Amino acid sequence: MRASNANPVLGDERLEALTTWDSDWAGLRVVVVGIGVSGFAAADTLIELGARVVVVDGRDSEENRYKAQTLGIVGAVDTVLGAGATDSLPDVEGERPELVVTSPGIRPDTGALAQAVEERVQIWGDVELAWRVRERAGRPTAEWLCITGTNGKTTTVGMTASILQAGGLKAIAVGNVGTPILDALRDPVAYDVLAVELSSYQLHWSYSLAPLASAVLNIAEDHLDWHGDYANYQADKSRVYAGTRVACVYNAAVEETERMVEDAEVQEGCRAVSFTTDTPYLSQLGVVDGLLVDRAFVPERKTSAAELASVRDTGELPTRHTVENALAAAALCRAAGVEPVAVRDGLRAYEPGAHRIQPVATTHGVLWVNDTKATNPHATAASLGSFDPVIWIAGGLSKGVRYEELVAAHAGRLKAVVLIGTDTAGLLEALAAQAPDVPVHRAGEGLAEDDGAAVMRRAVEISHGLATRGDTVLLAPAAASFDQFASYGARGDAFIAAVTQLVEGLGGDEGERER
Repeated sequence: MRASNANPVLGDERLEALTTWDSDWAGLRVVVVGIGVSGFAAADTLIELGARVVVVDGRDSEENRYKAQTLGIVGAVDTVLGAGATDSLPDVEGERPELVVTSPGIRPDTGALAQAVEERVQIWGDVELAWRVRERAGRPTAEWLCITGTNGKTTTVGMTASILQAGGLKAIAVGNVGTPILDALRDPVAYDVLAVELSSYQLHWSYSLAPLASAVLNIAEDHLDWHGDYANYQADKSRVYAGTRVACVYNAAVEETERMVEDAEVQEGCRAVSFTTDTPYLSQLGVVDGLLVDRAFVPERKTSAAELASVRDTGELPTRHTVENALAAAALCRAAGVEPVAVRDGLRAYEPGAHRIQPVATTHGVLWVNDTKATNPHATAASLGSFDPVIWIAGGLSKGVRYEELVAAHAGRLKAVVLIGTDTAGLLEALAAQAPDVPVHRAGEGLAEDDGAAVMRRAVEISHGLATRGDTVLLAPAAASFDQFASYGARGDAFIAAVTQLVEGLGGDEGERER
């Protein structure tokens, strides 16, 4: 790690001076690209700060029109919706903008953003804006614990918030998890700590962050269609470590995360702390005899470790990656001064969200598991590695990734594969090459391609016909959902509904069949 106390020079004196809520934001000309959850929060905040705002969004939906109307009520703002709205960078009250604030997910090659780059107009994400306004006269400034990674972010940020709360701190999970950071900063509750989930999209447009502690949980190919290539994706993920003050937390089993820490420009005194599911070395958190232990944040760490929790405290179905998530959360919270007992209490109190390694039912000795949130091969590998034998329901939008490595690593545990989704060519090719003896069934044959619910019901029916006692039917698609569902959550809900209907039709475990 390299010590650094300087943020990048962005080249605009007025913008560089905007470092608190109480800075001079009045009259600043800003274009906000996107009116989704984050974009709406950014526009609302900027209006409150006194900026002059234009919002553009390519979707002219009823929801977006309602949001535009709401922004118009709270302050003067122009909103442009519909096709072509984001193709170019508009004026703000007849003058060129001084700043662009973009929503996560808006591609950098979108016309308005590309034009901003050409005209040398700074582009911030909503997270950069939030960091700039986090300090406010009359309110304590919350510390930030920042978390990113290809998989496990939402679980880890939730565990982190729960541990902080168990330690007596006012804390909330924010960012990519769903609650915009800007909303938390404007909440009447004055939080002590924010557990911040950051996507690669958000980090791409962040420059000034200096969190108390930060973590990259893991890294694997994802969102290559947005970032262009894996190197760019890694570079954006690594930005989470820049400016970190107390601890850079990384996964000892993932060399790339260690290299990110080594290359990071951090503040003087920041430590590198890793986590492992094996016995920990000095400055690590790890596992000993079924216990999570800390050899990083204890004075006697050279000779002993502090007991934090049991592996059983990490979830209903403890898996290697849930233990890793718990260790990362524990490391971040210990960096913030939380006592060991709060780690245990926080993990026990944590209620995982739906759709991540979620047991749905057990019928006729078959376990049905919903992991619809496994939208890439890396997340799916963690799921597949937790069960054996598996009937695997997979498929959807591949986002430019390949599946050969995933299939080769887990072919031995696959009893059958049931395909959903419309973009299955890459998965079929990998199965044919790496698991030629595994039966493959296409759930969508003869059904309307866009009827995701019907396809999922067929997938569950096929899986039931294949499963015997001891099998796990696992929905872990390794792909995005938008080809057949409104979201990964809708895909998971369809799976749960289909399994529930199946179980009710079978009348529980009566009439078990052996094959």
